Amino acid sequence: MTTVATPARVQAGQKAKRRARRSRAGLYIFLTTIAVVSLFPVVYAVYTSLRPYSDTAEHGYISIAHKLTFANYKTAWTNADLPHFYLNSLIITVPAILLTLLLASFVAFTVARFSWKFNLALLMLFTAGNLLPQQVIITPLYRLYLEIPLPSWMSDSDSLYDSYWGIILIHVAFQLGFSAFVLSNYMKTIPMELSEAAQVDGATVWRQYWQIVMPLCRPPLAALATLLFTWIYNDFFWAQVLMQTGDKRPITSALAGLQGQFFTDNNLIAAASLVTALPTLIVYFALQKQFIGGLTLGATKG
Repeated sequence: MTTVATPARVQAGQKAKRRARRSRAGLYIFLTTIAVVSLFPVVYAVYTSLRPYSDTAEHGYISIAHKLTFANYKTAWTNADLPHFYLNSLIITVPAILLTLLLASFVAFTVARFSWKFNLALLMLFTAGNLLPQQVIITPLYRLYLEIPLPSWMSDSDSLYDSYWGIILIHVAFQLGFSAFVLSNYMKTIPMELSEAAQVDGATVWRQYWQIVMPLCRPPLAALATLLFTWIYNDFFWAQVLMQTGDKRPITSALAGLQGQFFTDNNLIAAASLVTALPTLIVYFALQKQFIGGLTLGATKG
């Protein structure tokens, strides 16, 4: 038996299709607008960095360039001593990421794989630190850093103040709670039967952690590593507060050295800023697949 479509049903179907097309068109317009607004500052920074300062001084920044050159990039690379500050950022960022992920995985493993009455309290203790504004603890932390001594083999400074370890530890402290929260949620999705079977075979707690749980946590670890690298590498606040020696500061502080008291070449700063941002882009594109996979798994299994 065949069903004959009535004119009313056909008309309703056509209206539904038109509504779907309008909705899809509105979505495309919205996404295009967001993309343009988001990319405009980056494109304008690239455009400004390619213009000589004399060109913008004569015609203004909102004008058509009469000349485009890479001279600002060369000047920024040499005048700001970017290779040296790249190394400083590497010395701070890499140990901070490794320590954060290691300590966070310890906390997450304890919270997710063992049942005891302080599980929730322990996780709340670590995550509560993320709710504290960093600016609130500037003064007490500054005084504390001046009083905590460091062995001579760890730093050429007498205390945590003006040392790489001081910056590394403060980043670990502030990023540990978020990382533990993400990893614990992911570890809870791993079947407990794996750990129980390993325990029956005589596996120790350390072996369960290192050889069973951690290999399964590669997606969230990659996602967290990407986020941590971006946050720690781009930090400007703590290096300015807890470091006195300019040569020890990370690359974000090198940009401040390009500003003069009476004159600032914004074209030069735009070029230096783009060069400074390159490592974060490289890390993101290198870990893009794992980063997206980690976020997707966390969203569906959290």
